[in-house]
Amino acid sequence: MRGITWRRADLRAADIRTGLKWKLSAAIALVGALVAVALSLVVHNAARVSMLDNARDLADERIQIAQRNYELSGRPNFPNVKVDDRRLPEPLREKVEQGRRATYVTDADGGPDIWAAVPVQDGRVLSLHTGFTDRSTDILNDLDQALVIGSIAVVLGGSAIGVLIGGQMSRRLRKAAAAAGQVAQGEPDVRVRDAIGGVVRDETDDLARAVDAMADALQQRLEAERRVTADIAHELRTPVTGLLTAAELLPPGRPTELVLDRAKAMRTLVEDVLEVARLDGASERAELQDILLGEFITRRVAAKDPHAEVRVVHESEVTTDPRRLERVLFNLLANASRHGKPPVEVTVEGRVIRVRDHGPGFPEALLAEGPSRFRTGSSDRAGRGHGLGLTIAAGQARVLGARLTFRNIRPAGAPEHVPAEGAVAVLWLPEHAPTNTGSYPMLP
Repeated sequence: MRGITWRRADLRAADIRTGLKWKLSAAIALVGALVAVALSLVVHNAARVSMLDNARDLADERIQIAQRNYELSGRPNFPNVKVDDRRLPEPLREKVEQGRRATYVTDADGGPDIWAAVPVQDGRVLSLHTGFTDRSTDILNDLDQALVIGSIAVVLGGSAIGVLIGGQMSRRLRKAAAAAGQVAQGEPDVRVRDAIGGVVRDETDDLARAVDAMADALQQRLEAERRVTADIAHELRTPVTGLLTAAELLPPGRPTELVLDRAKAMRTLVEDVLEVARLDGASERAELQDILLGEFITRRVAAKDPHAEVRVVHESEVTTDPRRLERVLFNLLANASRHGKPPVEVTVEGRVIRVRDHGPGFPEALLAEGPSRFRTGSSDRAGRGHGLGLTIAAGQARVLGARLTFRNIRPAGAPEHVPAEGAVAVLWLPEHAPTNTGSYPMLP
């Protein structure tokens, strides 16, 4: 069975990642801008209507004074008052002809014009024409300027509030995501709700509680499955050992060889299942020693597979667990011999160990998903074994604080459909050895 321990993520170049605080800030700024514009228009129109109403009332008072003066003296003696003005707006003229005193507003290029008219006793029309005063225009312009400044302040203030609120929410969510990632990496003591902290309780806490509950339930289920697997494998050791002992007492012959072969295979399977259960329990600890890596690998490969070629590019002294390192190396060699083709090449370069064969390569599904127990891959590299070899190798590598990767070897520039020219497993030992607590520095 072949696989990799690191999943590959499909990234699309068109995806744009934005933070929650910026989205919230943009939303508040947009709403603030819309509200500010709407209020500015309402206030501007209300102020303009109020000023026009005051101007019309003033014009109405002046035309009444002009009417009394005209009726006493017989001539218009008030500024801007005319008799039978031909420019009088038609709607205003119609109202005056009905015997009513009225005011009217027209729009001009320089601003609104205020008209007031009243019929007099001799049947003529007395009218007053004034423009919007400069003072009123200045007041309206100042008001518009103040509204623009206020609108900008509202947008900026809303954006700042959005950044503060969104930043707090974003920090809590990032902490929750980091804690959930730690749980996914196998740290059962991490709790998302404790990680986000804070006094204010919101929907983030509900999400954290749900994630913690899910993690607890999943952990309990995995632990129960691990215990069942370990118990079954442990109970099988005694009868399998008895079966192997009884088979060795059988008379020599082909049937005896077949029984012994199957009994040994069953014993190996039971031991492997027990080892997987121990590794899943995260209770394994490395027993550290200082070794010369190149010399160690050369001696172990010679003992396991004399036909494998070993090349030490650069010797280095490392602190690791020799027994577990040997277990990883032997499983990689066995996998290469079983599923690949000779020659099998082992290269040591500093802290990096490469095991390569010249077979058909790793199955693509296993390259994408990693080692999986009881799955040996495609038919061209399968059919023998139980799929536990690389699972154990990956588990032991985690205990060592190492990283185990797998890839296929293809000619330079060859497309994916071209058959591989071999498979290579790479073990990256850490610069700093794991501690006696089993912790080790994170590898990039």
